[in-house]
Formats: sequence, structure tokens, C-alpha cells
Amino acid sequence: MSYELKSARYLAREVLSQAIHAGDSAVDATMGNGHDTLFLAEQVGPAGHVYAFDIQSGAVESTRKLLESHGVLERVTLFCHSHEDLAQLVPSPVSAAVFNLGWLPGGDHRVTTRCASTEKAVRGALELIRPGGIVTVCAYPGHEEGDRERTMLISLLSGLSNRQYNVLRQSFLNAGPGAPECYVIQKSLYVPGTPGASVPHEST
Repeated sequence: MSYELKSARYLAREVLSQAIHAGDSAVDATMGNGHDTLFLAEQVGPAGHVYAFDIQSGAVESTRKLLESHGVLERVTLFCHSHEDLAQLVPSPVSAAVFNLGWLPGGDHRVTTRCASTEKAVRGALELIRPGGIVTVCAYPGHEEGDRERTMLISLLSGLSNRQYNVLRQSFLNAGPGAPECYVIQKSLYVPGTPGASVPHEST
């Protein structure tokens, strides 16, 4: 896969490939046709595990077949369920959570991610990730629900404490108002009271 600056998904993949290691757990919050699920399953390896969500049974079945064809199905738990409940269904901590918003490629455009459930799911993912863990969100403004999701994400992520999270927003200034955007959120390694958090060395 070649690197393409104009793709929000490529940026997300690049970041995730650095954040996920063999034996880790990860979440695909928007399963779709399973390509992100497969990528995560390959990243975590045989000792790791992936939890993937989609409300459409066709997406779940398509993903199941893709994972079977690559011999990694046993590394993945597939949920035909809204991602808004992922914090209750996935054991913590996880190293990464992936969101690719919008509709199923090749599917019904009337069936799309929704602002309210997306917000709840992103909040849940931020709770699940370990210190140093990553959440990536690829958002697609340019349609009504996508515009609402972008507005929500900017508000939610701008309000996160910069002592607890680092937040990056990638947008393309010359690509028009409906261009995809990528948000990358990393939980600080030094969040007090978080299991597994590092303790910074005090200067002397």
C-alpha cells in the first residue's frame, strides 16, 4: 500500500501501525466491509484480539468471510451491535480504536453513522484505551449527518484536557468543504490513577 497524503485513512493507518503491537487488543468501531478489522487483526497477531462492531448483518457476514479467507477469524470478536455500547462490551485496556464514519461502501447511503451514537462511542473508546493508546476517527463531512458529526467531534475533542490527551486534526485546505478529515487522539502516558500509566521522573 503506497502512502497518499490526500487520504485520511492512510494517515490513520500510518499512526496505528506505530501504536499497535503483537499481543495487543484493539477495536474497530465501524466494521463496514472488514478491511480495518483485517488490518487490526494482522497488527495484533495470534496472541492479540480485535473487537469489531457494525449494526448491519451484511457487513458482519462480509467481514467474517474476509477474516476467514486470511486465517485470522479466531483473533476477532464480531458484534452485530451499535458501537455506542462498546465501552460495556469490550474489556479494557485496548491499544487502539478505529472509527471510519459514514456509510458502508457500496451500501445504502441512508444507513450511516449518527452523531449521537458516534459521540457516545468515541467517549467510550477514550475510556478504554491504555495510556499511550490511540483513537483514530476518519470523518466525512459534505452530507447532513457527516456535517453534524464533524461539528460534534471538534467540540468534543477540543474540550479534552491537554494533560490527559493529545489531539491532532488533519484537514485538506484546498480540497473543498466535504473532504475527509482525520482525527487522532492519544491518551497521555502520565494520566494519574490510570492502570498502567507511567510516572514521569521529577527533575532534580
